[in-house]
Amino acid sequence: MKLGMQIGYSGAGVSDSVNAAKLADELGFHSIWTAEAYGSDAISPLVWMGAHTTNVKLATGIMQMPARTPAMTAMTAATLDALSGGRFICGIGLSGPQVVEGWHGMPYGKPLVKTREYVEILRAIWKREKPLEFEGEHYQIPYAGPNATGLGKPLKSILHPRADIPIVIAAIGPKNIALSGEIADGFIPAFFNPYKSEVFNEPLAQGFKRRASDLRPSSEFDVYASAAVIETDDIQQALGFVKPGLALYIGGMGARGRNFYNDLACRYGFEAAAKQIQDLYLDGKKAEAIAAVPDELADAVSLVGPKARIKDRLEAWKESPCTVLLLGGGRRETFEMMAELTA
Repeated sequence: MKLGMQIGYSGAGVSDSVNAAKLADELGFHSIWTAEAYGSDAISPLVWMGAHTTNVKLATGIMQMPARTPAMTAMTAATLDALSGGRFICGIGLSGPQVVEGWHGMPYGKPLVKTREYVEILRAIWKREKPLEFEGEHYQIPYAGPNATGLGKPLKSILHPRADIPIVIAAIGPKNIALSGEIADGFIPAFFNPYKSEVFNEPLAQGFKRRASDLRPSSEFDVYASAAVIETDDIQQALGFVKPGLALYIGGMGARGRNFYNDLACRYGFEAAAKQIQDLYLDGKKAEAIAAVPDELADAVSLVGPKARIKDRLEAWKESPCTVLLLGGGRRETFEMMAELTA
């Protein structure tokens, strides 16, 4: 198992992120990951961190697809990959309808169709086999729809990027996980539960059966799963740090009947708790929603307790589909301990 560091969202404290990236580089971590929602973007801090590191891979977890045309993502990925000496991992995802339509002002569309088209365009741009032309349900290049000038022409990237820049897709639902297995080089699950590996193994297997080599040039497939690691004798207190994030996503990241994280909690077997958390959160009772998160769920998606307990529970992660364990913010001693336990 390899280790990555989840830098996440950044803002005024970008210098702290640089220090974290340097530590990841020093400890021989596989990758560092940035994120974006509706504040800081994922690329700017990653470029800054890339300039202060040497070996660690630079990954976006994730770039929001509705915020960028496929060509813009391909250009950004190729540029950062070239600047970093081939260290970039292109993590992409659709986000959710609330952010896509409420923040970016774009139609959410058909997630599976849009993702497939997006990835196909990225691959075509990086391969540079011919000027770009694409006719799909969501993307038409050159554009010839309403208000088109008729002057658009197929173009080929001026850069000569490597064709196999890894593409990693943020996936929650079974169909999207299967699509990742079919066309991508890896996927990023939400609050990964290693004790429920069948939630991921079954759709991945379906995707692998459909995979075509020309869609996925890389020979490896990675599952990048995040886990809060808290070394402490007070397990209950540690779970108290994990629960607010779960309550936010299960309860507040989406509307009733359209919350992918809530659906995932249900697939883990926490249907009643998921409904209660969502009802409380959407009613403005956030403290009660946090308290409603089951200890069992918070414990399953994290690694907390004394070192011996963390070592014991880490075995489930090693036996799961997870190949790169992404660690959140923590003390240097915690990162060193995890490097030791996964050596």
